[in-house]
Amino acid sequence: MSTAAASEVIALSGIAAAIIDLDGTMLDTAPDFQVAVNRMRDEMDLAPLEQKTIVDFVGKGSENLIRRVLAVDFPAQQVEQHFDAALNSYQRHYEVVNGTHASLYPGVVEGLQAMRDKGLRLACVTNKPLVFALALLEKAGLRDYFELVYGGDSFPRKKPDPMPLLAVCADFELEPAQVVAIGDSSNDAQAARAAGCRVFNVPYGYNHGESIQDVDSDGIVASLLVAAHHIST
Repeated sequence: MSTAAASEVIALSGIAAAIIDLDGTMLDTAPDFQVAVNRMRDEMDLAPLEQKTIVDFVGKGSENLIRRVLAVDFPAQQVEQHFDAALNSYQRHYEVVNGTHASLYPGVVEGLQAMRDKGLRLACVTNKPLVFALALLEKAGLRDYFELVYGGDSFPRKKPDPMPLLAVCADFELEPAQVVAIGDSSNDAQAARAAGCRVFNVPYGYNHGESIQDVDSDGIVASLLVAAHHIST
């Protein structure tokens, strides 16, 4: 299926569940990432990075984020030499700031409530480590909307691999075609397509610094509330 433009959102019927991404989809967590990354870099006597640079590295898990951050200053071999210490430092700082500087995107709470009112079962699948994802959802007041929460360390493979999405389908005892994934990046769309799920993208997240218009999906929705309006059971 070709990429759907924002004006060509497909109304999805026969949907029983939604799998929703976290960073860049429900919450703008870029300020948290910037604080934790730059505290780590300060410990390594490296110059701070701008938020835009860091955001372009977000979406494929903490390990990828830290390797990309280190690659700003080091060649590949030295990245690996510094990786373990840098990751440990980053995670220590991120645990402290997680959710402190983050903010909900418009329509998130309303969208989740609208989906639940329609009888949809909800899961959150993120590449963020599970312990951080659970803490962030709790702090944002979103945890109770989700039956399931899976992080980037919940399975051997993370998005864009379909494994986490297929696990949700199995847990909910649903066929993938009955499930829609909603996220801000190509990771979400590729995982959904590979799993056989439907997929909406939101336009305001990170997507590795690339245009969301180029991602194959069933439509670009302005918010989770707009997504809910295009979903029926």
